[in-house]
Amino acid sequence: MQIHPKIERDQRTRLTILCCLWALMASMAASTNAQSVCLPLPRLLTIVPMGGQIGTQVHVTISAEFAEEISALLFNHTAIAATAKLDAANQPIANQFMVTIAADCPPGLYEARLLSRLGVSSARIFTVSELPEMIQQTGNISVTAAQDLPVNSVCNAVATEKAINYYRFTATAGQRFVIHCLARGIDSKMDPVIVVADESGVDLVVNRQGDTIDFVAPQTGHFLIKVHELTFRGGPAFFYRLVLQSIDRQAVWPQFPTTRTVSSFSWPPQGLAPQAAMIESEPNDRAETAQRVTLPIDMHGQFFPAADVDVFEFVGRQGESWWIEVASERLGRPTDPQVLVQLVRNDGGVETLSDVLELSDIPSPMKPSSNGYAYDGPPYDGGSLDVLGKLDLKEDGVYRLTVTDLFGGTRSDARNVYRLVIRQAAPDFALAAWGLHMELRNGDRNALSKPLALRAGSTVALEVVVVRRDGFDGEIELEMGQLPLGVTAAGLKIPAGKSRGVMLLTADPEAPGGFSEATFVGRSSLHGQEVVRPVHMAQMAWPIADSWGEIPSPRLVSGIPVSVTTAELAPLTIRAQEAKEVFEVLSGQTIKIPLELQRRSEFSGNVLQLKTLGVDPAHNNN
Repeated sequence: MQIHPKIERDQRTRLTILCCLWALMASMAASTNAQSVCLPLPRLLTIVPMGGQIGTQVHVTISAEFAEEISALLFNHTAIAATAKLDAANQPIANQFMVTIAADCPPGLYEARLLSRLGVSSARIFTVSELPEMIQQTGNISVTAAQDLPVNSVCNAVATEKAINYYRFTATAGQRFVIHCLARGIDSKMDPVIVVADESGVDLVVNRQGDTIDFVAPQTGHFLIKVHELTFRGGPAFFYRLVLQSIDRQAVWPQFPTTRTVSSFSWPPQGLAPQAAMIESEPNDRAETAQRVTLPIDMHGQFFPAADVDVFEFVGRQGESWWIEVASERLGRPTDPQVLVQLVRNDGGVETLSDVLELSDIPSPMKPSSNGYAYDGPPYDGGSLDVLGKLDLKEDGVYRLTVTDLFGGTRSDARNVYRLVIRQAAPDFALAAWGLHMELRNGDRNALSKPLALRAGSTVALEVVVVRRDGFDGEIELEMGQLPLGVTAAGLKIPAGKSRGVMLLTADPEAPGGFSEATFVGRSSLHGQEVVRPVHMAQMAWPIADSWGEIPSPRLVSGIPVSVTTAELAPLTIRAQEAKEVFEVLSGQTIKIPLELQRRSEFSGNVLQLKTLGVDPAHNNN
């Protein structure tokens, strides 16, 4: 069977056609979901317990989907290693591993993946801490059955459906505790509610909208911690890590690690110092107490206490241009920064203000889905609630810059920090990618993580987006390297001024099975010098079959593992008859590219529809 795609353009410009075609057939979907446009891929779902203490060995049990014949549990740090748990006959026990955490392993979040018959799986978080770890006892769903929780420890647990989990701890009068429930930040589906109660179960402190309680014991004795999911859901996907830590009365809250949102790929700017050069000086919440600064600045501040407003003043000159960037949401905080710049005039002792610039969100590089599935865009959002914009000064004078958190009216959390950077233009770019989310006529309701587990003969597509910083407008070449044997990568560059590109990974039908950690970068030119920036990968935290009933939760992942399996071949392979990657034609002309189609499975119907990807110079779009 041959297919001859016909490509025509009207303008007299040269077109380059990347001959690496990709097709996904809805008929190849998993039988459990007729809307799926994704072949079965291995996905790691849970690890129990979901963390361990530095310098210990932990017995873990995993669950997964489409992950038969598991050969390894891999971690993204060499200080963590897993071996199969053996039975009395020295044979591996299914889905059980012994995880060894080296004594020099830094505390933090790490990612685990499986290698199985179909290749590498999606990632799941595994937390390494400095505190002793324990596991939830079954049935701790009443005051009388409360589980004893030692001070300065971590309990790995799962929310009980339609119930409350109870924990008991002992405190002395005046002793201060931080009680923290890690959930969403470690890939759980749980929105936790945490309560501190007295020994009889009477509530003392309640947090229904966050994950932390700062508690000072009013008297010596026993106290209870109650934990449940906001809507009382429960089960394996609703896991959590409950931390009980005693801290000094004057100490600041410890920072607990969390996964990175997709939006955070655009932070930090290249070359930014790890720590800000200046610290916000309170009180600076009114014009009379505005903090005087000289541009450029790199400022560390806090949206604290509730309804905090931070005011800065500087002297500006006509014709100056500055770029203003604020990071807070991209630092993992539940904030929405806003910046207002005003020109201050003083006429006879009467102050007047003129609005010069107002900045709020960083727009998404491309329209994301408005309802969680790909009816009108991908379920990934590369934009941010943070701030990035240009300030042009039209006259000499004193300027007042106000930074606020639009969500901070009632929230008093000292962890809600921000970084304010005002700089002269430093053009640059940041890149993120994810498995291309196909759009069906009636909507693809799936939100699935798509690990780069290739069947021999298959091609997978990655969507790549760019956030352009400080006026950068150049084109960006996409490049992948260190791929498994028999795998090639071919990309459609991100054109000048555009926000989207595509990278195609193809495993030759004769490719051997293999696995490697690939590299993925974007190359461009800044001031005549080549610059290379990494491409950050994103995935769904959980496979969601129908996102009408559940909101997808994408995040950034570490590394770019790529695998090839020969256990199953691609059900469909399309490639050009002529062994070349690039075909060129002048616009206005017609080109025919003979294609070969190889089917390895049963299909219904004789019509195969293909969609081209790229920039149309006549319409200036993707």
